[in-house]
Amino acid sequence: MLYIMRHGTTDWNALHKLQGRTDISLNADGRNLAAQAHDKYLDVHFDICYCSPLSRARETAAILLKDRNVPILYDERLQEMCFGIYEGVENSFAIPDCPVNVLFQNPENYIVPVEGGESLDELFARTGAFLEELVLPKVRDGKDVLIVGHGAMNSGIISQIRKYSRADFWKAGIPACELIQLI
Repeated sequence: MLYIMRHGTTDWNALHKLQGRTDISLNADGRNLAAQAHDKYLDVHFDICYCSPLSRARETAAILLKDRNVPILYDERLQEMCFGIYEGVENSFAIPDCPVNVLFQNPENYIVPVEGGESLDELFARTGAFLEELVLPKVRDGKDVLIVGHGAMNSGIISQIRKYSRADFWKAGIPACELIQLI
């Protein structure tokens, strides 16, 4: 089986700030969500967990898998999508014609990334390589794999596994600390 989970909430989530690769830790609510997920998914078996190296994902994985003998391996390819100069911007939807909003409202039209940002093609390339090299071989061997990551990065993996069109990039919804079974 293959499972994926988004990290718990952060102060920037609460403020509607774009986090991207900015390394923001969980807040108390985020830790509480991860602890609830620990209890809720205690009976779900995982052989291995791959995790983003960003602290909000690392902390979520550690809380979720507390007292379980599940190795957590960190991979740079699981970092959140880079939002370039818009990382740290609060309430981007309130900014008229903010170009990063195309990603969230019409992802099929997000062809050229914002300054310093990452395109969907780049996101799909790095997460696709990660899936092909590490995850899918383990799943084919009968292993139960968990990925702990981020909203856009997780959407990139989900879109590839479920073969979503770019217009449906956000279709799965990415709630914090909810386990999604992909395969």
